Amino acid sequence: MAGLHKSEFENQVVNWIDTRMPIFTMMQKEYGSFPTPKNFNYFWNFGALAMISLAIMIATGIFLAMNYTAHTSLAFDSVERIMRDVNYGWLLRYIHANGASMFFIVVYIHIFRALYYGSYKAPRELLFMLGVVILLLMMATAFMGYVLPWGQMSYWGATVITNLFSAIPFVGEGIVTWLWGGFSVDNPTLNRFYSLHYLMPFMITGVVFLHIVALHITGSNNPLGIDVKTPQDTLPFHPYYTAKDSIGICVYLLVFAGLVFFAPNFLNHPDNYIPANPLVTPAHIVPEWYFLPYYAILRSVPDKLGGVILMFSSIAVLFVLPWLDTSPVRSSRFRPIYKQLILLLVVSFLVLGYVGGQPPEGIYVVLGRVATAYWFLHFLVLLPILGKLEKPLPLPESIARPVVRRPPPGGGGGPLPQGATAKPMEKS
Repeated sequence: MAGLHKSEFENQVVNWIDTRMPIFTMMQKEYGSFPTPKNFNYFWNFGALAMISLAIMIATGIFLAMNYTAHTSLAFDSVERIMRDVNYGWLLRYIHANGASMFFIVVYIHIFRALYYGSYKAPRELLFMLGVVILLLMMATAFMGYVLPWGQMSYWGATVITNLFSAIPFVGEGIVTWLWGGFSVDNPTLNRFYSLHYLMPFMITGVVFLHIVALHITGSNNPLGIDVKTPQDTLPFHPYYTAKDSIGICVYLLVFAGLVFFAPNFLNHPDNYIPANPLVTPAHIVPEWYFLPYYAILRSVPDKLGGVILMFSSIAVLFVLPWLDTSPVRSSRFRPIYKQLILLLVVSFLVLGYVGGQPPEGIYVVLGRVATAYWFLHFLVLLPILGKLEKPLPLPESIARPVVRRPPPGGGGGPLPQGATAKPMEKS
């Protein structure tokens, strides 16, 4: 019939829909026969796990919103009602609260995997930058969600974090007043945070869609960091990686369930089970654990404006990372010095997370400043220099034949540029 898409599905209902709106053909192309590098390891599961986490957060958030009351005199009690009176409300809340932590764990591993294997390099710069945008949206969403229970840490965390914008010259005070909806953290603040917290996950979904589009245009990176050269280098996404992702999802859900059912408050601050009181300041105000590295960077500078600039710069530097790394080789498997530096970067991030949860005094201040210095030193100094000085190992011939050229006696096999081929090693 003229004007209709030619569909090849045997199911008559699917065929009828697909001829008029080829959504099943598109899904088959993008998630069925889509050619994927054959050497993925389990670190490549975390993209799928992030999508599962987002779906869980949106689903539980919608049901929680049906029972939550965004008013300063009722918010805390409405959360307690969800926990005690709403059917399975305790389960929904624990899944949602711990889901945020699981989401950040998955995304942080996903990002560090990209750093380790060079997935931010050409032609995937925009793909990586969209990932950083997703991280920023997640942070904004999580911060606003943390305010909604209206406990002590919710109130004072909102007060401290929003007050940071007052450090911006000329417009800072106006921004804080606009965020608050008045002259203090009060009911207008809670209302607008609730609205934005509900809206932003759908914004994240939109950016995730763009992230996937960029991925399917440029193709996936792989642990070797070399380009796909032959059909033998790839496998169709289904059933090979749908099966592999399914294993990862099962393990992830088991860990998630263990946290929800056996330690639901392990990652929550006990002060947030006390109703918000503007007249009583907690002894130690700390954000959620996934913000602690940036909180440590903020506190590592005595000047308020300097701390705010440094905190935002610690994430903004990721946007220019593809141009800071001057090495022609992607994967750290063939960059022995870079491999050590990226492990040091992970250690510095963990140290910042630990320091951010401690009082800003004594050795914690020193540790925070050292870890902060290395964070920026890694991106702004070491990467540009290392790309020019480091001698990478020879690259494999292809994914299908990961064999490197035998070095001459005495070693010294020179580096091969990206895209070059190595002669197969002779059999002994």
